[in-house]
Amino acid sequence: MLRNLSIIAALLLATPCVASAQQSKRPAGSAEAQAKKLYCWNEGSERICSDALPADAVNNAREEFSARSGLRSGQVDRALNEDERANAAVAEAQARLDAMALQTRQRTEQAMLSTYSNEAELRRVFSERVGILDNNINTARYNVASLRDALFTALAGAGDNELAGRPVAEKPAATIRKRHGELLAQQRMQATFERQRVELDAEIEETVQRFRLLKGVTPEA
Repeated sequence: MLRNLSIIAALLLATPCVASAQQSKRPAGSAEAQAKKLYCWNEGSERICSDALPADAVNNAREEFSARSGLRSGQVDRALNEDERANAAVAEAQARLDAMALQTRQRTEQAMLSTYSNEAELRRVFSERVGILDNNINTARYNVASLRDALFTALAGAGDNELAGRPVAEKPAATIRKRHGELLAQQRMQATFERQRVELDAEIEETVQRFRLLKGVTPEA
């Protein structure tokens, strides 16, 4: 009987040691404790840190820290507003277009090297566009001059009536308004064609300069 009591007492004394050994084998922190974060953000001039992120601070710029080690684990920029998102989308689209333009330019330069043997051949590539634009400009100038003459004639007739004390009828007045609107439209078209012609000249000269650089040639007489 005494022997059995001695065995039981020995087991009871050994139990805390076993439990301590089992606890020592567990990870220093559970997965939940390791994943827990601390958040720090600014509200005006005040610095706020918390282990929970309020709903009204979700869009704020913040720093994140490990609750276990205290080391910074990440950073989140503030959310963009509507205008900033729109500007970012435009910038992204422009970047894609710039990349496409660069690729096109590289292909064009390779084509210039392999296709055209001299500057005159390269300039002939633009001859059709030059001809179309020059024709558009001449047509617009002719239309502007014709409409201006027609408007002056209509205005002169209306002026004669007013000087004679006669009212301007609705039909001549409508004609004057129509001629004036047509004249403004043709003037806008003329200005557009002339601007495009200037831009085309610049494009031609830039292309020729690249051709000379790629070919290593001097300007032709």
